[in-house]
Amino acid sequence: MALSESVEQSLKDAESNLRNALAFAARHEDPHVAVTISKMISNIQQLIELDKMFENMEDFFKKKE
Repeated sequence: MALSESVEQSLKDAESNLRNALAFAARHEDPHVAVTISKMISNIQQLIELDKMFENMEDFFKKKE
C-alpha cells in the first residue's frame, strides 16, 4: 500500500523544515545536533523512496500474474 498523498506531502514539508533547522544548527549548535537532524532528513528520504520501490514491485508482480 502506497503512502497517501497527504502523508507524503507532510513528510516532504517536515524534510523542508528540517533542512532549515540544519542550516541554523550548522552555524550555531554542537555538531551532534547537525548530525542528528541530517539522519532525520535521510530517514524521511529513504521512507519515501522505499515506498516508491515497493509500489513498483507490487505493480510488477501484478502484471506478471
